[in-house]
Amino acid sequence: MSAVQRPVDPHLLEVLVCPLTKSPLRYDAAAQELISDRARLAYPIRDGIPIMLIDEARELGETEIQR
Repeated sequence: MSAVQRPVDPHLLEVLVCPLTKSPLRYDAAAQELISDRARLAYPIRDGIPIMLIDEARELGETEIQR
């Protein structure tokens, strides 16, 4: 079963912050994730809805962290 990528509302992206650090997030459209460089976490986006739960986020590897 193939997942269909739904666009995320740009206004929503402007107001969302990392729930752990309260820092801005970076949108990775290809991976369908919101990236918190400070927390080193990637929050998934499912069906166009950001899942902003720390338990649902994946840890970023060293090569994924943008400086």
